[in-house]
Amino acid sequence: MRKMSNIGFYPENCNEIETFINYFNEILDKNIDEENKKRLFKVAPKALIAPHAGWVYSGFTANFVYKMTQNFDEKRVILIGPSHKIAYEGASICLEDIYQTPCKNIPIDTEYSKLLLEKFNLSYIPNAHNEHSTEVQTPFIAHYIKDPSIVEIIYSDYSSNELSKIIDFLLEDEKNLIVISTDLSHYYDKETAMALDYNCIQAVYDLDIKKLQKCEACGKIGIEAMILSADKNHLSSLIVDYRTSADATNDDSQVVGYMSAIFI
Repeated sequence: MRKMSNIGFYPENCNEIETFINYFNEILDKNIDEENKKRLFKVAPKALIAPHAGWVYSGFTANFVYKMTQNFDEKRVILIGPSHKIAYEGASICLEDIYQTPCKNIPIDTEYSKLLLEKFNLSYIPNAHNEHSTEVQTPFIAHYIKDPSIVEIIYSDYSSNELSKIIDFLLEDEKNLIVISTDLSHYYDKETAMALDYNCIQAVYDLDIKKLQKCEACGKIGIEAMILSADKNHLSSLIVDYRTSADATNDDSQVVGYMSAIFI
């Protein structure tokens, strides 16, 4: 079982998880008119980008994009995130059987994971999966997607071109929903952070990896791989939300940036 290991990023209790999500959706309901709700929440993204900080800071931005998956049934969600705790060459795919979340346990598609492991010469490094970049996504998946399964890929020193080959393969299966996990710049003043983050946002919006040169996202490899695959597979992108931690803390001196986006 892939156990919860990063309590503190999101509530441990299912009722508190639901309270958070309801609160995020109340904000959306108050600020989006009915016409735009119909347009936004009836799309069917093939992939998305979501942040992975504590929900107090980035939960609204993540929830916004996950709400766009609320009509999905029986999706296999491929979580792709950077390693924050250990360094290694390549990418690791989880081969455990269950992913624990506060509200329900989600099966890990081990058969599909083994297929990817062999096809793309991946590894299974158990310690790599003690990782919050993917874990903070799972309560949203449990809430919004009916009968989901999970595949978890954690990369460290890995080529965006190699990761893009995996994403190309994943996009061939209509059952797959790809989640690229990343935060943006870290611990600059708000003005500097927003200038840096603009490069990341513009790169995704234009599907232009050259504009990532001044992007300081921790999941930059994942963003670049997704842009490469979106271009090859004729997907378009939509920036869903952007904000910084200052929106929660009112402290502009050292902020972290958060973006969510979809690919359709």
